[in-house]
Amino acid sequence: MAQASVLRGIATITFYAEDHAAAKKWYSEFLGMAPYFDMPGYFEFRLGDYQHELGIIDSKYAPAARSTEPGGAVTYWHVDDIQATFDKLIALGAKEFEPITQRGQEGSGFATAALTDPFSNIIGIMTNPHYLEILKQKAAL
Repeated sequence: MAQASVLRGIATITFYAEDHAAAKKWYSEFLGMAPYFDMPGYFEFRLGDYQHELGIIDSKYAPAARSTEPGGAVTYWHVDDIQATFDKLIALGAKEFEPITQRGQEGSGFATAALTDPFSNIIGIMTNPHYLEILKQKAAL
């Protein structure tokens, strides 16, 4: 039996955007959906197999010590086609932060890339066979 963990899963990932209206338009186009929650200064999407939340906060509410340069932790979202997702992000104006890079042993199926959105947030994307295996296990229960 798996040991219980203090960190149980992603609840919400938040990004900041100075041009909040432009960020809503950009993310809605990239994700192919409108935010499920939308109020002045904050909107949020529910995404993927576990309905993880991605929230965009107007940067006027950011902590004073927050850097405006891309950096810090990168959250990687599993995608089925890393090249197609990378290309779509580039076409929408994202900039390469880290190129598509194969990880692990050759042929393992793990690959990562990271891009910055037009608002200086880092979007990590990844093909991850482990993620797909967990989905299969959950479906079998």
